[in-house]
Amino acid sequence: MKVEMLTGSALSDALDDIACLRIAVFRDWPYLYQGTMEYERTYLQAYEISEKAIALAVYDGDWLIGASTGAPLSEHAEDFAEAFDGTPFDIDTIFYCGESVLLPRYRGRGIGHQFFDAREDYARGMGFEKICFAGVVRPPDHPLKPPAYRALEPFWKKRGYARLPGVVAHFKWQDVDQTAETAKPLQMWMRDL
Repeated sequence: MKVEMLTGSALSDALDDIACLRIAVFRDWPYLYQGTMEYERTYLQAYEISEKAIALAVYDGDWLIGASTGAPLSEHAEDFAEAFDGTPFDIDTIFYCGESVLLPRYRGRGIGHQFFDAREDYARGMGFEKICFAGVVRPPDHPLKPPAYRALEPFWKKRGYARLPGVVAHFKWQDVDQTAETAKPLQMWMRDL
């Protein structure tokens, strides 16, 4: 396996593959995302426009099996920046970690740590003071929650991230068991760099 940091045109060239990976991985719990390439292209456009955006791409041979993205919070989707309205945080000093998607059979090999390490180092090198990400919030008794699901909160806390009370973004997407889009809460997590 090889890990590459992508910026600029290399990042732009990889966005369709990242979109396909997002659709495949986010179909599972807790996102339950019924994705489309049209939605993906619109969402991922922020990474193409930003001069400070990055993606880490993990390949098994020539096959993209994992990806993790990041960009300045002020240059990402407005929904995330709006979640910080009324807080004491200056969004121009915060780097946003977008999705980390990895095919199931490659999990448990330390790639998640590599994703965070690389984005944190990159953001620190760019002069950002804080780094954040969002995690979808689902009811604990949701009927599609797998019995053996292992929550990611302990992993995030070990890396020094803390939940930001009341800082919640809302995004609409269609769940795999639904016929229309509905808004989902995404809890923001943050740490100092």
